[in-house]
Amino acid sequence: MSYELHGLKLSYFTGKLEAYMRAKGLPFRFVEMDMADFRRCAAATGVAQMPQLRAPDGTWRTDTTAIIAGFEDQEIGPVFRPSTATGAFLSRLMEDAFDEWLWRPALYYRWAFPEDARLMGRQIARTLMRDLPVPLSLRTWFITARQKREYLRRDGVTAENGDALARQYLAVLDLLDPVLARRPFLFGDRPCEADFGLFGPMFRHFSSDPTPASILRERAPNVLAWTARMWCATPGTLADTDRAGDPPDDLDPLLRCISQDYLPYLQANLAAVAKGSATVRCVSFGAAFDIPVSPYRAEGWLQLRHRFEALAPDARAVVRGRLGGETAFDVQAPVVRAHPPVPGRSVANRHWR
Repeated sequence: MSYELHGLKLSYFTGKLEAYMRAKGLPFRFVEMDMADFRRCAAATGVAQMPQLRAPDGTWRTDTTAIIAGFEDQEIGPVFRPSTATGAFLSRLMEDAFDEWLWRPALYYRWAFPEDARLMGRQIARTLMRDLPVPLSLRTWFITARQKREYLRRDGVTAENGDALARQYLAVLDLLDPVLARRPFLFGDRPCEADFGLFGPMFRHFSSDPTPASILRERAPNVLAWTARMWCATPGTLADTDRAGDPPDDLDPLLRCISQDYLPYLQANLAAVAKGSATVRCVSFGAAFDIPVSPYRAEGWLQLRHRFEALAPDARAVVRGRLGGETAFDVQAPVVRAHPPVPGRSVANRHWR
């Protein structure tokens, strides 16, 4: 019996879960979603997003972070969670950052550049929307306009701050390329949860969409090679590798960048959710963004904080040192009370991811 993985071959989080299941040795059958299947999966899980995973026993799972964590808890097949408490925490922190912090630049490159938008809009129209009785050209126009509205204008991307997203992408490539020139994966000879988080944006967006892919090939060839290694990883290729421990010191510049740029946003978003605000302002790579609040990210941030607080005092000190000193983890979290959900932004609904 195998799993059913419902998604699209151009989807950020679908690619992340595909790579994980291949590396884990979990048998699965890929089901390319159309609109009817998208609705069926949403009815089964209560969440309108992709991918969706149906287990052999008929139960459903969604949210790639939770799916991966569930499999890692079982320690079946190659174990990808680092063996040390600090390593496991930093891997989970990086997995979250790569999922969410790189989301906006990934969508920026897909929908802000005409060549990329034409290509990807047509692909979505040809695959996800193939069961709609509408000409392909009209489907393409509709989905392209919809994606630009949702992932650019409604996500706070403007003509004034778009360059900051390009600076973020280049900075991440520059921090990663020398690391991945030294070893196969982020922490060592075997992937960890952080690698799978990074794989989502790198595989299905930055290495596939024309504009960011051309930058990746020229600026960070070792990151490109890592992307191929991740896709090729199987229990067989990883058989002689050891489980990762703490991340090597050369990842500290990236960890500090995440701490300085991403964690303050998470704290601000949590405060905005606690107040019942509709938007939150953050400054990233020299530009201001006014973006919708995200209860999902607030919940993820609270989980990270709980994990940090559960570490032994010496382990928390190590984490602080790796992140560059006092961090947003040291700022008292506001009390989050129930508020009416923002349409399309509930904790569960990750907005077609």
